[in-house]
Amino acid sequence: MDEVIRARGHEHVSAEHASTFEVTSDDYLTPAGDCILGIEADRVPADFDPEFVAACQSADATVTVTLEAGGHTETVTGRGHPDLAFENDRSAVGRTSDYVDDRTILVDADKAAGDLDRDLVAALADGAALTVTLTVE
Repeated sequence: MDEVIRARGHEHVSAEHASTFEVTSDDYLTPAGDCILGIEADRVPADFDPEFVAACQSADATVTVTLEAGGHTETVTGRGHPDLAFENDRSAVGRTSDYVDDRTILVDADKAAGDLDRDLVAALADGAALTVTLTVE
């Protein structure tokens, strides 16, 4: 089961955060947003299908995020969590920890923004279109 978010990069994408990555529906990004990969997201967690949400609420679920921009692809794998609510109407956050709030889309991710391929990050900093595909199994 998949959910797809389309967003775009921004000149301030630095992807230096050590424990999270984020895509936001906001139309701006400051240099302080070092976990943000894309802005102007066309969908947010509150838009996700209830069946997808229910599948992600299993502690046994594997959640895979595929990031595609500028001809580069990166995959991040994490897991679901019973407390995932998918209620946020602004941003989606992947976390390497097991912390959960209304923005969290997966926990125990094997990569954060700072771990991503630098060519992908450079494409995003140049404003490339970003496709984020979330898959739950």
